[in-house]
Amino acid sequence: MPAQRNINAVSPLDGRYSGKMGGLGRGFGEAALARYRALVECTYLQKLCATPGVAIRKLKPSEKDLLRKLPLLSDKDVLQIIAIEETGSGRLPPTRHDVKAVEYFLKEKLRRTSLRDITEFVHFALTSEDVNNISYALMLRDCLRAEILPALEEILAALDALALKHAAAPLLARTHGQPAVPTTFGKEFRVFHARLSRQVGQLRSARICAKLNGASGNYNAHTAAFPAADWQKFSKELIESFNSGSGPALEYNPFTTQIEPHDSYAELFDNLRRANTILLAFCQDMWRYISAGLVKQKAVAGEVGSSTMPQKVNPIHFENAEGNLGLANALLGFFSSKLPVSRLQRDLSDSTVERNFGVALGHGLAAYSSVLAGLSRAAVDEAAARAELGQHPEVLAEGIQTILRREGETGPYELLSKFTRGREVTAAGLAGFIDGLQLKPAIKAELKRLSPLNYTGLSEKIAKRKE
Repeated sequence: MPAQRNINAVSPLDGRYSGKMGGLGRGFGEAALARYRALVECTYLQKLCATPGVAIRKLKPSEKDLLRKLPLLSDKDVLQIIAIEETGSGRLPPTRHDVKAVEYFLKEKLRRTSLRDITEFVHFALTSEDVNNISYALMLRDCLRAEILPALEEILAALDALALKHAAAPLLARTHGQPAVPTTFGKEFRVFHARLSRQVGQLRSARICAKLNGASGNYNAHTAAFPAADWQKFSKELIESFNSGSGPALEYNPFTTQIEPHDSYAELFDNLRRANTILLAFCQDMWRYISAGLVKQKAVAGEVGSSTMPQKVNPIHFENAEGNLGLANALLGFFSSKLPVSRLQRDLSDSTVERNFGVALGHGLAAYSSVLAGLSRAAVDEAAARAELGQHPEVLAEGIQTILRREGETGPYELLSKFTRGREVTAAGLAGFIDGLQLKPAIKAELKRLSPLNYTGLSEKIAKRKE
């Protein structure tokens, strides 16, 4: 029997591709958002109680431990928060507000503890966006660390291995789709490795801005209640307290309206979009190499390539990756253009958009899984590539005319153009052409030593370079 699947899921991420999502659902679902919000609220309350100029009693070690554990919400806890928002719970009427529901849930929990005397300091002086923007920043950071970057680094490792393995394997290059001077498979893999590596490096060092400064970004309520506290220092320290380990980190933004402007989100999503675009180009190139017979695919016993053509072994993994990368980029591009724009000090149109972050990242993860699956069953056919090169001796025209320039010959480009352009050139015909030139025997021998198989420049050296 197949693995359990939600056959009624609207999104394939929750159905067909659910097995490729890793821990994304737990990191980006409704439950995750509730847990991150609870974490922010409890961290805020704990720091309030330890801040000079804020007249709240100090916490006991056991109470600090309680606030550290409280955000570890069970699924039952999350359902209770949803009930508080949508239908009401016990003496609480429905809030119709998700952040307020978290606040009320936490207060109810704290009323049963020694912290009952400070429950009104939960969500003290905050606007919901103070909680939300830090929560989403943490969600993005943790998803990048746990899911996105490991998947991209696995692809990088595969590309690196291919670049080294096929560093010297000659390949007919094609520019404008036409035969061009040779390269090597390894060098072409290295190009994609280097491009993707650059984007992954930028993702690792990404900074996600966050704010904690009240309803219009001015600490109005904070300073009205406790004017002696250094609220800007407080916010910076709280936001940066979430940073640990390597990889993306949160950065305090002191200049905001009610919402953090989301510019760093746009930077992050554009970065991801560039990485996805590089992989999309790679998938299309692999598709073409497979189509030309230069890369072979392993047939899997029992697998069907076509419902009517039994011989087919289709490049389905690279095609699937291409489609999912396109979907991910469509959403990421929308996020980048939409989120930094807000009417005056705040409008709510960003809220529903943020809830779809996991959808975009999920399509990316599905694509990364497909890229790796495609690579696992693809193999370079060096013999086929050599045979193809042997059919195109005309690609040596560049090298021949360049050596003739070195020797001071007049009009060598035009001479080679006349001989090769728009004509079928054979190895024997090219040798005869060289014999007919008025050159020293040593230069003719040098020209004849050129072969489509050895005219690869520094391709092998470039393929082995990792910086």
